[in-house]
Amino acid sequence: MNATIDFNSVKPSKFTLSQRRASYYDVSDIITASQFKADDDDIKALEDIDLVYRALCAVLYNFAPLSGHPGGSVSSGRIAQALLFSTMDYDFFDPQKKESDILSYSAGHKAMGLYALWALRNELLRAAGASLPGEKHQLRLEDLLGFRRSRSCSTPIFKKLCSKALDGHPTPLTPFVKLATGASGVGVGATAGLALAAADIYGANCPRVNMIEGEGGLTPGRVSEAMAAAATAQLSNLVMHIDWNQSSIDSNNVCSEKLKPGDYVQWSPGELAYLNDWNVIHVANGHDFFQILSAQQFARSIKSQPTAIVYRTVKGWKYGIEGCSAHGAGHKFASDGYYAALNDFETRFGVKAPRYCASKPTPDAVEACFHETLLTVRKAVENSPGLTAFALKQINEASFRLEAAGRVPRAKAPSSEKAYELDPGAVPAGLALRTGREATLRETLGSVLSHVGRLTDGAVMAAAADLYSSTSVDLVNKGFGEGFFSAVSNPAARLVSAGGICEDGMGALMSGLSGFGSHIGVTSSYAAFIAPLEHIAARLHAIGQQGRRDLDGKPFDTFIMINAHAGLKTGEDGPTHADPQALQLLEGNFPKGAMITLTPWEPQEIWPLMAAALNRRPAVIAPFITRPAEKVPDRKASGLPPAAAAIKGLYPLLEAGRGQRHGTIVLQGNGVTTIFVNEVLPEIKKLGFNLNVFYVSSRELFDLLGDAEKEDIYPGRLALEAMGITDFTLPTMHRWVCSGEGRARTLHPFRNGRYPGSGRAADVMKEAGLDGAAQLEAVKNYAEFIISRK
Repeated sequence: MNATIDFNSVKPSKFTLSQRRASYYDVSDIITASQFKADDDDIKALEDIDLVYRALCAVLYNFAPLSGHPGGSVSSGRIAQALLFSTMDYDFFDPQKKESDILSYSAGHKAMGLYALWALRNELLRAAGASLPGEKHQLRLEDLLGFRRSRSCSTPIFKKLCSKALDGHPTPLTPFVKLATGASGVGVGATAGLALAAADIYGANCPRVNMIEGEGGLTPGRVSEAMAAAATAQLSNLVMHIDWNQSSIDSNNVCSEKLKPGDYVQWSPGELAYLNDWNVIHVANGHDFFQILSAQQFARSIKSQPTAIVYRTVKGWKYGIEGCSAHGAGHKFASDGYYAALNDFETRFGVKAPRYCASKPTPDAVEACFHETLLTVRKAVENSPGLTAFALKQINEASFRLEAAGRVPRAKAPSSEKAYELDPGAVPAGLALRTGREATLRETLGSVLSHVGRLTDGAVMAAAADLYSSTSVDLVNKGFGEGFFSAVSNPAARLVSAGGICEDGMGALMSGLSGFGSHIGVTSSYAAFIAPLEHIAARLHAIGQQGRRDLDGKPFDTFIMINAHAGLKTGEDGPTHADPQALQLLEGNFPKGAMITLTPWEPQEIWPLMAAALNRRPAVIAPFITRPAEKVPDRKASGLPPAAAAIKGLYPLLEAGRGQRHGTIVLQGNGVTTIFVNEVLPEIKKLGFNLNVFYVSSRELFDLLGDAEKEDIYPGRLALEAMGITDFTLPTMHRWVCSGEGRARTLHPFRNGRYPGSGRAADVMKEAGLDGAAQLEAVKNYAEFIISRK
């Protein structure tokens, strides 16, 4: 700190960071060690590969049309090329091999670079005569015709060559891609989740997980959360490769550097990483293969803490447009600038890309020119046998190193498969609840997850926003260990420290854990916070699972986000925490089968609902559970159907008898339903009302039923007469209550036009007009209206 005298004449104290477990290195010191020096011939070959790569980036932007991120794709290109052709241990010929090292583009906007590099690698190996995987597990040069194009694209060459539609940001539909990334910062946490899974499955001899990110992608708060979690878990197999080009969409001075304050943040990438207890390797010239390779080889030798290699680069290096101007923009179509960007490539390889592209700018003609340009790249590669032989040698050596490493899962390594085979109708003996005793939904759910964890050798790992015991998710540790997971000192623990009160970061982290394919990641916090803050991570996980299933045909790997302390019964915390809106953010807002929300009203429904949801194997399960204890009801004595009825998603608590029906009531939520069953239902029976009463335990489980079964359970005519009573918002009732009259009569927390205040659960329910007396009055008025109408 600068020791100047402040205006108050007090000299500032000197400040230094406390001792870290991690260390800071500069590549200038590393290159003096002979074991980390790169081979000159390798560097020459990589220089040629980069020429082709940069040409492909220019081509993709030119034909996308004029879409993508050429600047960051170029500035990170040499980093990624060094990883694929020199540093990583992986089997190109078996993209599904779990023990391979991973490269994750957490900076998903660099997808142009990913596709260009994947296609170039494939083309080099094809030209070298390698036996390639099936086309589904390749990304061919021809597939670049599909960059940022829809699957419905109808241009003739795209259709003739069966080119793949390549999304604007990467998904696992592309071979070797494990995650859907692109929402800034989510990729860092999700990639850390992959590293956590790999470390847990393989122990010390685990795959290394590399991620590419930029300094702009480090600025979201969720990144700091994820970096803290990775360091606490001591994930030494995690390496972040930071393309520090200092340029975002609007700034060429993102971070502070050389005493100049940053436009956005007042740290450098190295400072952020070291603050979070990551090893740091500073590479002064991120375009120098000698420095890049030396730093990456040195990082392989580090055996403690995650590592960040910070490469100082220039966005759009040698593209002709640099800095923020090259972030999401580039040369105009078929312009002189575009052809100038190809000049070095054309000169080096003695080829010429077509120049007629702008003469007839129809989609079919432009595609023909695009294809001819790609064939020019193919010609350059095929005329370079030395380069293709180098690529094949390097890829084979990566495979040999992987085999020599002898990575195998540890003894009793977790496997989630048994979790998807539970019997909803067979409650395990240890989970059976005694009627009349008090139990909470949260503790019951924690016990179910603990059982599943033991059944799967620890496949269930959980993180919470400093609410492990408060939401009972700490029970997943039972039988495994105490405290938080550390790959070094506490590998048996099943609880993951997620950086503190960090719903955002932990959602990314635990979804990435699930994405590896062996675990079920669980997060837990107040529904008011977790539903909005983890929505992005949940959505990206669902997108990623969709892409991976399309590629390999295997079912989804589930991530569970527990919406705890849900609704008005968290009354003492007030409206900032006791939020009825959370369900509306998730329910019905994902493609069919991707998300299953669960709204059990009493503890006995937890097992059948969780088992049924896991049987369906969605990408995300979101249970909504309340905080207070409830008496476990004797359902049989009360004339209620068994708890297993909940697996249909909607079931009748009470069915109208013969004769004139006096209406249909639809309930959802623990708060209103507990009151209804205990206080309102007996009075309805005394009054002689002949009502249907349905309970919504899961909209998505119901929607997954066949049409005939859905109509049998809840005929459409009932939806036209029904009214609702819910712990949640009015729109969550629209699926079940379809008439204007029914919706106007529906009781919900915002019916009085305000957020209810603080107090005991019963008092808050009364303030919202959801107490027993208010429910009974509303039902009486409704039944009398139905009677008068009929």
